[in-house]
Amino acid sequence: MVLPDPEPAGTPTGASAGPVVERLAEARRRVRAAAEAAGRDPAEVRILLATKTMPPEVIAQALAAGATLIGENRVQEVLAKADALAGFPHTMHFIGHLQSNKVNQLLPHIQCLQTLDSVDLIGRLQSRLESAARNLDVFIQVNVSGEQTKSGIAPADAREMVEAVAAAPRLRLRGFMTIGLNSPDRDAIRRGYRALATIRDRAADEQWPGAQDAVELSMGMSGDFADAIAEGATIVRLGSAVFGPRPAR
Repeated sequence: MVLPDPEPAGTPTGASAGPVVERLAEARRRVRAAAEAAGRDPAEVRILLATKTMPPEVIAQALAAGATLIGENRVQEVLAKADALAGFPHTMHFIGHLQSNKVNQLLPHIQCLQTLDSVDLIGRLQSRLESAARNLDVFIQVNVSGEQTKSGIAPADAREMVEAVAAAPRLRLRGFMTIGLNSPDRDAIRRGYRALATIRDRAADEQWPGAQDAVELSMGMSGDFADAIAEGATIVRLGSAVFGPRPAR
């Protein structure tokens, strides 16, 4: 069973709390409410803080308030923030597209890669992990929307990809990840999330080799996480819901 980020009894609220702490508390309430509305146990859903463009001192406010799971989209940001965040207990997931030539730089700083999307990348990771004598949790990224601007494998290729991960003993498949359809059509967005849940469930029901621990579904962001939770998300990736609007680039 997955566990939610702890919400310490002493978490400040009201006028004495900073905006990040207040928004984190509100995000937790909204995630719990969405899970309960879907008839699910709120303990089944974790919040991953999407920290792209956020400076370490802002991220540290959320970590000090009890958040433990964060995700970065860019290798250079992982490297730039690593020292400043080292004093705060946390788990780092990489949630952006990973180029093979960045693997060596990234691996020492992450505990999970959520965007595994090619056999070539599997080979590169396996080789580097073998040299380092360590393992890595991974999610397979699936492009359920079919949008050409999004990374991820086609749903039809999911079984082949699972079997490729199973052949790499240093990789531990923990689940599947997707980025929702960019559309105002909530029904269409939910169909995509339902498709990812179907892949996860088929992998379990049909006992795909290597999928025995692939129970997680990372899907849903600040604008649509309630729909993702209704379709089975176990991790929702929240950025602006906690940190506010990102600064203009």
